Amino acid sequence: IYSCCYLNQRLNQLSSHDPLWKRHCKKYWLISEEEKNRRNQSWKDIFTSTYSDLGRYIHCYATLKKAWDDLEKYLGQWCPRMISSLKESAREEDLDAVEAQIRCKLPDDYRCSFRIHNGQKLVVPGLMGSMALSNHYRSEDLLDIDTAAGGFQQRLGLKQCLPLTFCIHTGLSQYMALESVEGRNKYEIFYQCPDQMARKPSTIVMFITGTSYLEWFTSYVNEVVTGGYPIIRDQIFRYVHDKKCVATTEDITVSVSTSFLPELSSVHPPHYFFTYRIR
Repeated sequence: IYSCCYLNQRLNQLSSHDPLWKRHCKKYWLISEEEKNRRNQSWKDIFTSTYSDLGRYIHCYATLKKAWDDLEKYLGQWCPRMISSLKESAREEDLDAVEAQIRCKLPDDYRCSFRIHNGQKLVVPGLMGSMALSNHYRSEDLLDIDTAAGGFQQRLGLKQCLPLTFCIHTGLSQYMALESVEGRNKYEIFYQCPDQMARKPSTIVMFITGTSYLEWFTSYVNEVVTGGYPIIRDQIFRYVHDKKCVATTEDITVSVSTSFLPELSSVHPPHYFFTYRIR
């Protein structure tokens, strides 16, 4: 509508009808009435100014913004100290500078998410979940763009891979493949796993955790905010609960949740480490 309004008088009139822009503002930018009143602008002006800044992300912004809003609301209720670890949004020029530094293009869904929040500080607990055993502890932080760029990999086995998370206790990271090389699909997200039976030490296999940043992040947030992961000691623990794993005998009910630990697992030789939570 906005570009065509200069070619047709009727479209020009319609494009100035502010209520039409209200729908687009709410659909694409999740702008509320309260936000409009605070900004003291027309719906059309809000849409056009937001589009000039975030227009390249119009296909994914609403989905990611809702995920972040839902996550912040949930953390504020259940893990309030984690809120203070979140960083403010990155600027468009910051993301462009990272692309120039690593000489690879970042996917739009990744860029869009970091225009909302630039990851978090390297603190405990990590935003992307924790796991603890008697002698083992893992908590993954969502890396900001500068820290991620500093860990960008060019070595054999992890060529063109960008770290998304990092655990300061185990050194574990989830990576995103920025190119389709070494058997990986572009934008696939995974935990690396050295192949202990391969002749080349650089050979790795993967535990895949997502096919895109959008799918990876929003599916995780959905598990968190719907109570799929338990909150233990003010941390998100990545135990997966299958509703079928419940047994009741008389008045006693037992429920089992499980969590896979990639840092203690391998594919070659096959060794898969799981921990269980029984309640």
